[in-house]
Amino acid sequence: MEPRMWLIAGPTASGKSALALRLAQETGAEIVNADSMQIYSDLHLLTARPSEEVEALAPHHLFGVVDSAEGWSVGRWQETALKVLADIAARGRPAVVVGGTGLYFRALTHGLAEIPPVPDAERDAAGERFDTIGEEAFRAELRALDPVAEARIAPADRQRLVRAHAVATVTRRPLSEWQADTSPPILADAWQGVVLEPDREALYARCDLRLEAMVAQGALDEVAALDARGLDPALPALKAVGFRELSAHLRGEISLAEALSAAQMETRRYAKRQLTWFRNQTPDWPRIDAVTQNDQWGQFIAQTRA
Repeated sequence: MEPRMWLIAGPTASGKSALALRLAQETGAEIVNADSMQIYSDLHLLTARPSEEVEALAPHHLFGVVDSAEGWSVGRWQETALKVLADIAARGRPAVVVGGTGLYFRALTHGLAEIPPVPDAERDAAGERFDTIGEEAFRAELRALDPVAEARIAPADRQRLVRAHAVATVTRRPLSEWQADTSPPILADAWQGVVLEPDREALYARCDLRLEAMVAQGALDEVAALDARGLDPALPALKAVGFRELSAHLRGEISLAEALSAAQMETRRYAKRQLTWFRNQTPDWPRIDAVTQNDQWGQFIAQTRA
């Protein structure tokens, strides 16, 4: 396998990090994070960030580098990641971009649109309308303005729904059209992507077991420490899967068993959304459906040498 850039995507708990690490060790590559939660520093365990021991086995970039009081956009990540990738290339080393945030991969392979800024007053007005009429009615309005964007946005993603509505209203052009009018920042022949897509029931079981392990290892302490900072709950870091449920337990609203069960359910739902996104947005990327690390590596070798 000659030096190049690999993109390893897939849902949470699918084995991406282990595959990326093995690839980095086999090829001398450096690993770049493409997970929107793992960039934040406060929730090491809850976001399944690589441990210090793992990071010592290969160079890792953009893991835990942002304070939770900041809210990084896709554009901010893309700008930073491209600089990191350029530095890696300048050192003559391959790169492995790994994560489960589909929009990060899309930003690399398709680019980001130069969308005119939306005045705060217009965005606030769209947000107030969402709160007044509810998500279902708001989605119906957005569907009339931008059916492509409405179909792409996951349930309960108020921020993206409001943005798409505001952009279409202010610019009189759908957000999806702005996004389509882009050029990729990395050339198509400079990278190869794969998606981990293991059996769904096996994946869900891994999600459940991993969350139990996170709690056993101290995830509650992480949540308590972040809660104590009194940050705006709208910040991205506070939307990490499982944070809301464990925080509710710490406030005495639900038992630990109830919090764990609810967080596991949300994790499974999140994994399902990720699977759907990658299936729809990266249909031409090779798939790895194995569950164990060795089998995933074997399929990866077969896919990249095909």
